[in-house]
Amino acid sequence: MSPDSLDAQRWEQAALEAFERGGAAAVAVEPLARALGVTKGSFYWHFKNRQALLAAAVARWERLHVDAPLDAAGAIADPRKRLDTLLGAASSKPPTIFLKMLEGVDEPVVQAAVTRAAQLRVAFLERAFADLGLTPAQARPQALFAYSAYVGRALLGRDAPDLLDDERKVAQHIARQLIPPSGD
Repeated sequence: MSPDSLDAQRWEQAALEAFERGGAAAVAVEPLARALGVTKGSFYWHFKNRQALLAAAVARWERLHVDAPLDAAGAIADPRKRLDTLLGAASSKPPTIFLKMLEGVDEPVVQAAVTRAAQLRVAFLERAFADLGLTPAQARPQALFAYSAYVGRALLGRDAPDLLDDERKVAQHIARQLIPPSGD
C-alpha cells in the first residue's frame, strides 16, 4: 500500500463527517483528500469512484446509526426498558446526520438507506409494542406514530428550534406519551 494512502474506513468516516456537515454534495474526493492530508491516489486505491465512497459512507451510517442502536436496545429483555433505551438513544444527540440523510434522498443510495432505516426502526418498535401487550392492530400504528414523532422532532429542531426549548424534556415527554403505562 502506498505510504500516503489511508484505509478505506478512514475515507468512509471522513465522507460521513462531510455528509453530516454539508449533505451528499460534500462527499467530494479532492476536498476529502486535502482534509485527510493525502493524495487522490489514496482514494482510488480503495474506491472506484465518488459514488462508491458515498455508498460506503451511507453503509457506515446504517451500521452506526441504525443497526447498532437497534442491536443494543434489542438485547434488552424488558420491552418497556427496550423502548425507553431506543427512544433515549434517538434523543441523545442532535440528529444532524439523520436530517442530512433525509435531505439527500435524491441520491438513490441514500434513498434506499433511509427507506431501510425506516422499515427496520418501525419493525423494531412494532415488536416492542407487541411485547408490551399491544395487539398487532395497535402495535403497528403505535410504531408508526413513534417513528413519526422522531422524524417530526428532528425536522422541528432544524426548522424551528426555538419551539423545542429543552429538547431533552421534549424527548422525555414524547417517550411518556408513546410507551403505555405499566400495569404494575
